This record gives sequence, structure tokens and C-alpha cells, in this order.
Amino acid sequence: MSELVLGVDFGGTKVAIGVAGEAGTLVSQTRLDTEAELGAEQVVSRALAAARDLLGGREPTAVGVVSPGIVLPDKILLAPNVPGWGSLRLRELVAAEFSAPVTVGTDVKAAGLAESRWGALAGADPAVFLSLGTGVAAAIIVGGKVLTGANGAAGEIGYNLRDGGDEGFAAGMAPLEQVVGGRGLGLFASEVLGRPVTAAELFALARRDPTAKGLVSGALEELSVQLANLAITLDPRRIAVGGGLAGSNDVILPALRERLARAVPFPPEVVPARFADDGALRGAIALAG
Repeated sequence: MSELVLGVDFGGTKVAIGVAGEAGTLVSQTRLDTEAELGAEQVVSRALAAARDLLGGREPTAVGVVSPGIVLPDKILLAPNVPGWGSLRLRELVAAEFSAPVTVGTDVKAAGLAESRWGALAGADPAVFLSLGTGVAAAIIVGGKVLTGANGAAGEIGYNLRDGGDEGFAAGMAPLEQVVGGRGLGLFASEVLGRPVTAAELFALARRDPTAKGLVSGALEELSVQLANLAITLDPRRIAVGGGLAGSNDVILPALRERLARAVPFPPEVVPARFADDGALRGAIALAG
């Protein structure tokens, strides 16, 4: 094994670390809890120590690192989940540990790159990777490259306005994410049902509980309208759906397909992502490679 690529996916609740050989094939991986309440720097130091253990004394030829938000040289924007994360110099911290080149990026965009290179979006141009998890975001792939935008914020659809009454980003709001993202949906469902419920539990409960079914239907209606507008704008060949809520794709995908079939002049395919469980980690490896 002459070449090893190290990938690190920093998430809000966990860190996934993997070592890949040729063609991005994972040869070993591990995970650890973020322990966000202890702050940002301990997350990075523990992850780098775990990466060293995983490498077993070998040196990587390249390192890819992904995080929620927009990763800049001196800070990370739009990533509020871990105290102090916004002020991290992430690439600098990782580069101090390894002599190999270090590439950093946004987790969802990187996952979209992995799907385009090795997964469900291979051969599709343009294409969209839709990530449904704690939050909601999209990666837009054109000509095999992920669209970053002027400020690195292309595809941050969680900030989409739902109607003219939404105040949006300047008021500290992410209107779409608060309705269809896992965290927002879980909080709303808990309030309505009178007990703590996660978004994943809500989808399971919806199979037998009419109130839960109504909540899920409302969220999917909102999401499908937004996705239809995105598809009308971009005219993609294919949309792949992944993220933490992909375990409920048997409910999510039919709702999205039905709306797009009615609303979009040229409806794209809507398919499950290939890397539902480790898309961002695969994306970190794709960035490095």
C-alpha cells in the first residue's frame, strides 16, 4: 500500500476518520464523539490523535478535512454547533500535524463530490446532492465540479425563505432548516406530541400515528416545493438524497418525486445517495485525492 489518503469529517456530534487507498477505497476508519460542550480545540486534538493511531505509524500522502459551514483560513462561518468552532484555523491546525498537503472544505459539498465521483451522481451533469440531517443543505455539481459560489455558500438552502414574512439570515434565522432540518423538526414534533421526539423517531412514528404523519407530510411538502424550485432553476439530470435522515428515504423520496413530476418541466431522477452513512468522510477523501 504505497499511497494512503487521510480523511477527517468533523460533525456537530461526531468525528469520522478514515484512511483510503487507491480510488478512494476505505481501508480503515474510526469515529469518536465530538463532546462539543468541552469546546472546539479539544475536538481537533483528539481527532488528530485518533488519526495517528489509525495510520499506525504510516504517513498519509494527502489529507482532506471537512466541517459544517464555510471553512476559511482564519475562521469557519455558518457553523454554530460547537462552541469556539467559528474561530478555528482548521487547516493550519491539521497541517501542523502532517507534512502532507491538507485540503479543507464544507461537509455537504464534499459529500456531493464523492457522490459525483464514485456514487449515485456519477455520470449525471448537472446534479444535486441533497443532505437531510440535523440541518439541510445542497451541493450543486456542474461539469464534475462542486459549485462553491462567490463566498463559498452556494447550496446553503437551509436559509431559503418560505414566504414574505420570513426575516431570514439577518435576524439569525434559517427558515427552511428550522422546518425540515432534523433538529428543528424534532423540536417542533416534541412540542406538538408533548414528549421528546427526534426527527428519525418522528418518521418511524408516522407509520402508525396520524398526528406524527401530519407533521412529516407538512415538512415534506415544504421541502418538495423548495426542491422543485431548485430543479426548475438548475435543470439537473439527477438528485441524490443523503444525510442522517436518509434512513427514511422510503417516505422522503416518493414525496419529492411526486412534487417534482408535477411541478418541474423536465423532472430529474431522484435517487438515494450511495454513501448514506459516510458521505462527508468519503468527501474528505475525494477532496484530498
